[in-house]
Amino acid sequence: MKRQLHFLVLALFLSAGVLTQVGCSSSEPAIPPVMDSDGDGLNDADEIARGLDPNSADSDGDGVSDADEINIYNTDPLSNDSDNDGLTDGDEVNSYKTDPNKADTDDDGLSDGDEVNKYKTDPLSADGDADNDGVSDVDEIMTHMTDPNNADSDGDGFTDGQELDMGTNPTNGSDPVFISMDDFNTITFAFDRSQIRDNAAADLAENVELLTNAPAFRVRVDAYTDHVGGDQYNLRLSLRRAKAVVDFYVANGIAADRIESQGLGKAPVPCMDSTPEKGCEANRRAESHPISTLKYSPKM
Repeated sequence: MKRQLHFLVLALFLSAGVLTQVGCSSSEPAIPPVMDSDGDGLNDADEIARGLDPNSADSDGDGVSDADEINIYNTDPLSNDSDNDGLTDGDEVNSYKTDPNKADTDDDGLSDGDEVNKYKTDPLSADGDADNDGVSDVDEIMTHMTDPNNADSDGDGFTDGQELDMGTNPTNGSDPVFISMDDFNTITFAFDRSQIRDNAAADLAENVELLTNAPAFRVRVDAYTDHVGGDQYNLRLSLRRAKAVVDFYVANGIAADRIESQGLGKAPVPCMDSTPEKGCEANRRAESHPISTLKYSPKM
């Protein structure tokens, strides 16, 4: 009987020990796994602490994940345009390769957003010249008010750079005034005469007006005769005709040092409608040729 009682006490003792051990292990709290509901590389707790949406990988919808904004680009994951330059962080990082934390990546005085959206210039080039006119984009926009994407802002045939070099206005299509050969009138003379006729005087007056308004131009007068008569006589007659035109120009305000002239005798090509007695009026002419003193010629 005593022996049985001894085993019963021992069994109870061992059972109490096992229960104690089980009770101790079950009282320790379970450790939950780290949650990243949106799979953006930031755990939910961190996102909540930062005011981010733990269920959206890109809380501000700018095309850059919350984790990349924080860990790589140091941008604001709650603002889609961290530097407030008019471009989203995603566009800066993924499309234009500009600095999403710097409004003017190339330090040219123009914001990245204005370069991309307004002026269509290169936000990565401080001395960019989009139209290749010799003037930087920023100078065109900020100083000269010209078009950085049009080499000839005023459409006068001279590039903006050429105009600035000449001291003319690149936004005024009438500056500088340019005279072409087609702009000047050619006059004709009566047979064997060098006097300026009334209709010819009206044509020369228009030439005078052009020269008056184009101070950068000089004029050369070339005078001819028809093919009636001898060469020497016609050479002298052509000289008289050239002088008559020069005298008209000077009398009407064109400085003599802006004029040159030459008598060239018989016209190089006889007219088809010439007569043996009167020759051809088209050959009895004085041409006025513009001579530019401008540094450049326009591209027509």
